[in-house]
Amino acid sequence: MNLCISPIALLGTSADPPTYGHEVLLKSLCCLFPKVVTWASDNPMKEHYASLNTRHHLLEILVQELKLPQVEIRQELSSPQTIKTLEIASESWPKSDLVFIIGSDLVGQIPKWFKAKELLVKARLGIAPREGWPVNQDDLKVLRSMGAEIDILPLKIPATASSDIRVKPDVSQIPQAILPIILQEKLYGL
Repeated sequence: MNLCISPIALLGTSADPPTYGHEVLLKSLCCLFPKVVTWASDNPMKEHYASLNTRHHLLEILVQELKLPQVEIRQELSSPQTIKTLEIASESWPKSDLVFIIGSDLVGQIPKWFKAKELLVKARLGIAPREGWPVNQDDLKVLRSMGAEIDILPLKIPATASSDIRVKPDVSQIPQAILPIILQEKLYGL
C-alpha cells in the first residue's frame, strides 16, 4: 500500500525578474499538480541583478495576483544548494511525492550541481519544456544513469528568459502584476 499523499511540484527560480514564462509555468503546473510550491533562490551558476529579498518580493506579488489556491510561496526552501532545499521539503511534507521542476534549459547542468546524485533520489525530476530549449536525450540518459526518475511535463512554456530582460529590457515579457513595482524601483533598466 502506498502511504504517500498527492505529489507536490517544487519550483525554485532565480526570478530575476519573474517573467511571463514564470506566470505561464505556475498556471500550467496547477493543471498537473494539486499543490505547487515556489520560492526565489540564488543560483550559484548565475550572476543576479536584484537582491534575493527583492526577487522574493516580486515573485510573492506574482503568486498573490494569480489567485491560484494550490500555489504557495515558501521562501524557507531557498538555498543555493538544491540538496538542502529538498531536505527541507522532505521534512515539511514527509509523506508526499516531491517533484522538483526545472526548465529544459537546465537539464545539462544538473550533473554539475552540488551532490547531484543525492538530490536526484530525493525527488522526481519534472522537466518543463521551454520553447527554444529542446530536451537533449543524451542529457536525460546521463541523469537516469545517476538515478533520476524523470517526467517530461506536457507543457509548452514560452521562450521568455529573465537573462534576456536584463540585457534588453522588454515590458511585454514582464507580468502586469509586478510591472508597476519594477518601474517604480527602476529595476532591470526600465
